[in-house]
Parts: sequence; C-alpha cells; structure tokens
Amino acid sequence: MASADSLVEAYVRALDTDSLSAFGGIVGLNQEVDDATAQEMSKLFLEAVIAPSYSDDALDILKKKKNLRLMEIDGIDGDAGERWLFRQVSGGILLETPDGGLDEPDLKTVTQREPNESETRSLLFAWKVVRNVKSNAAVLAKDDQIVGVGAGQMSRVDAVRFAIQKSCGRSGGSVLASEAFIPFRDNIDEAADAGVTAIIQPGGSIRDKEVIEAADEHKIAMLFTGRRCFKH
Repeated sequence: MASADSLVEAYVRALDTDSLSAFGGIVGLNQEVDDATAQEMSKLFLEAVIAPSYSDDALDILKKKKNLRLMEIDGIDGDAGERWLFRQVSGGILLETPDGGLDEPDLKTVTQREPNESETRSLLFAWKVVRNVKSNAAVLAKDDQIVGVGAGQMSRVDAVRFAIQKSCGRSGGSVLASEAFIPFRDNIDEAADAGVTAIIQPGGSIRDKEVIEAADEHKIAMLFTGRRCFKH
C-alpha cells in the first residue's frame, strides 16, 4: 500500500512494497484509473483490478490483458459511509460496526522521546494498514509507503521479524505498527536492531512498563492508541 500525489506513483510505490508477492495479485485503487496507471499495471500478471471507475484509455489498455477481471465498486474512494460487518460463526452470524479509524488526538506518547512530524505521519499511515492485516500482524512504513508486512503469525515477535524480513533491507528509518499490544520487550529489541525509529501500538499489556523501558533504551518513540484492532 502507498499514497502519492499521482495515482501512477502511488501504484508504483505500492508495488515496491512487495513486488515478488504481487505476481498474480489484485490491485485496489480509490481513484479513477488513468492511462498511465493502466500502462504500469499492464506490465504485471494480475488477477483483478478494483476501482471506482476507469477512463476510456485505461479500459482499452487493460482489456488487452487476458483473463484480467475489471471491477467498479461504489464507495471504494472512502465516501460510502459506515457499513455493518458480518462474520459467519457456527449457528449464526456476528454483526459489528467497522473500525472508525484513528485521529491524532487519540494518541498518547509513552516514551521519553516523542515522534517527530515525519514519524507521526508514517505511524498513522502504518496504523491504517495494520488494522486491516490478519493477526498477529506488524507493519513497517516510511512516509506514505509500506515497506514490510508480517501477517497471520503465531506470535507477535514472529510478525515483527517477518515484516523486517519482507522489507528486504529497507527497515532502517522506518516505523512499526502493531495492531494489538506488544507483550514482551523482544519485539522492541528486534525492531531496534532493524533500524526502526518509532512504534505505534494499543498498549494495555501487563508488561507495558518493561516494553516502554526497552523503547527508551533504544531511543525509540512510542505511541499508544488505546484501541486494539485484532483481526481474524
């Protein structure tokens, strides 16, 4: 995932998050697909593209790709409003409202060092992504680009390690988002060794003090959101 001033730049940066895994993938965009973006997407084998709309030139380009599914979805641009979420369980369903996101006033700095403006922006961007990643999850971000994702791991420290591994050496200077509280300091030590400078997490562990002290030792800034977004 990535954001940029132009759609084509955002796509290229998102692809760079994990270009290996993108083969045979699905691309989601929140703006009308233009010809420049379509041209870039046509260079890769994709299963589907989902967007609010497509320009005529973009359709001409993408329709040449064999077996590529093109879908238009209203509201993917973020204007659909709140919707109900359904989860099937044995004997019935669970009905819940969606996670409403996070605003800066909700954040609490718990370390000696506060994140700077650039780190805060990256932390908020990483949080938008990690709350939609299967738990246990960890996400690394730089500016408006995700550089590593650890998803669906059996332990949180494994999620951190996997995100670092998937960053392919780009973790230095990145920030880390964890969608549930960090239970042990080993997560912080792993992040510090990889060059992470700031962390965002819900907080709430009985070992919060130990985790915060570890962050202070490594001069890592840490924000608590007070909101868990554990996802299965």
